[in-house]
Amino acid sequence: MNTQNTKDQYLLLFRGTRWDKELSPEEIQSVVNKWAAWFERLTKEGKAKAGQPLKDEGKVVSGKKRTVADGPFAESKEAIGGYFLLEVDSIDEAVAIAKECPGLDYGLNVEVRPVADQCMVRQRAMDREAGQELAAV
Repeated sequence: MNTQNTKDQYLLLFRGTRWDKELSPEEIQSVVNKWAAWFERLTKEGKAKAGQPLKDEGKVVSGKKRTVADGPFAESKEAIGGYFLLEVDSIDEAVAIAKECPGLDYGLNVEVRPVADQCMVRQRAMDREAGQELAAV
């Protein structure tokens, strides 16, 4: 009998890198302090395992020819500004945590994504292979 308590992992992706554009320096500092306290609390509770802001610059690699372009673009509302890696009991708990994000009041969006145990493409290939083996029997 397995009595080990396993928790699922979820990634909170913070979308929007210019949520602070209408705020005063004092308001920005207040939000940043709330954000730090939120992350510290989640870490102490054992729910946040990692988290980092992301820089505005980077490169995007795409296509068969491995084309490299500048990006992501900081002015994009869809740019990811950072992430938290959570380890919690359910997606409902991860969503409840995401709803606490101090940046939501300023136009930031939080995407909640479950972390897969393995690559989804690999899983589909394995499922297909298993289906072919069953069809051959």
